[in-house]
Amino acid sequence: MQSEERDEYVDESEFSELAKSPAEARAVKKALEMVAGGGAGNTLKEMAQEVLTGRIGLREALNVSAYTEQVAQQSDSVRDRWDGMSEREREALAADGERHLEELQREIDEEQSEKMRSGTSKSAPRHSGGTWSP
Repeated sequence: MQSEERDEYVDESEFSELAKSPAEARAVKKALEMVAGGGAGNTLKEMAQEVLTGRIGLREALNVSAYTEQVAQQSDSVRDRWDGMSEREREALAADGERHLEELQREIDEEQSEKMRSGTSKSAPRHSGGTWSP
């Protein structure tokens, strides 16, 4: 069933207004996909599935009190872990995040290159005008 739901998911462009780059938009989508798997509890699973299927926007979802309460609880846990880290651990985590975003950007670039390569090997567009005659 999850693969059926995944087919219906919005693409990462849905998150581009919230992100600074296509890689960040992809990271948001991947994070929502993980949450939709249920690891963060049923309430956030529901929220992620609603957002990923396009039934509600992410900004709208964050205005739903049940979702906001769960996000706040999760944020407290993350903040507690962050506060317990040394400066070196924080720097390492930040570097890991940067590497992850770079990896996502490489994926995006490769996908775009592949689309360009496969697009150039196709025949002329149907409406190119090259075969038109009165």
